[in-house]
Amino acid sequence: MVTEATQASGEVPGPADAAALMDVILGLVRVQVLHGIAALQVADHLADGARTAEEVAERAGSQPRATYRLMRAAASLGVLSYEGNRRFGLTARGHLLRAGVPGSLRSFVLVQAGPAQWPAMGMLPDAVRQGTSQAKAALGVDIFDYLAQPEHAEEAGQFSEAMAGLSSLQIAGAVAAADMTGVSTVVDVGGADGQFVLELLTANPGMRGQVLDLPHAVEAARQEADKRGLSARFSAVAGDFFEKVPTADLYLLKTVLHDWDDERALTILRNCRAAAPDGGRTLVVEAVVGEIGEPDFAVLSDMGMLCVTGGIERDLAEYDAMFAASGWRRGKTYPVGAGYSGLELHAV
Repeated sequence: MVTEATQASGEVPGPADAAALMDVILGLVRVQVLHGIAALQVADHLADGARTAEEVAERAGSQPRATYRLMRAAASLGVLSYEGNRRFGLTARGHLLRAGVPGSLRSFVLVQAGPAQWPAMGMLPDAVRQGTSQAKAALGVDIFDYLAQPEHAEEAGQFSEAMAGLSSLQIAGAVAAADMTGVSTVVDVGGADGQFVLELLTANPGMRGQVLDLPHAVEAARQEADKRGLSARFSAVAGDFFEKVPTADLYLLKTVLHDWDDERALTILRNCRAAAPDGGRTLVVEAVVGEIGEPDFAVLSDMGMLCVTGGIERDLAEYDAMFAASGWRRGKTYPVGAGYSGLELHAV
């Protein structure tokens, strides 16, 4: 028997619950609508003003009626604006799907909804059953080996652009918020092309910096430092952060720990602590899991990590346990943008 009490407690679903759940289920369609806008470069075709769907289709090489339907769907997501007479324009969100603009998320959409990650995400139940990434089952190899194959060079480029786009948002917030008092040397651990440490060097003229990464990655960091005119205060070192890291006043670990299980993440933190001088610090930038049941970017990202890379997003308690076990104490914590937080660690 349905009573007012059971209805109030949420035990008996009603039409509103079905509608809300259907809205969530259609999230897969939303992602693919954005995928279509990004892949057909619709936002770029509208960058200089509103156009009809037929005009966009001619530029994109797509079927006109299907293009209109795609753009109509994108307008329902707030990506495009409808100007009447089959004409569409760009909203602020839509500009983020253009190529080459600051903070662009176009490559991120192409990666998330593309052939490298989408199949593995479809195997989430198996990832939960096994507790492991499904990339190898979906692709034949793990995700990074897949992207390293010559035939997937375009996808690898999109992946790099996607990470750079997210990084630009994270880095700007972290550089603005981080306490650099007493810091003269910085090592960007696993820093790829060095964007983070180079932004810090730009903001702090007396500082010297270094990137530690695998041999194939460090040349890009040297080139980026040359381009910015920072080579005199910068070096790039080929190495393995699971073995050892150079001595520095400050270590940067931006979206590094979430790539690894607890044991290997602890190894990275312990190696930083072993090399740090008295008073040494680390700045961790990660998506931190919040309160259970609240809307949370980090818990959704965690599902992607589980299915695709085998990594994990953690909550503050989990991070604090790792910090304590590796000789660090968390101090100031603050948002840096794009759903990420900065965690300042002090050597103990």
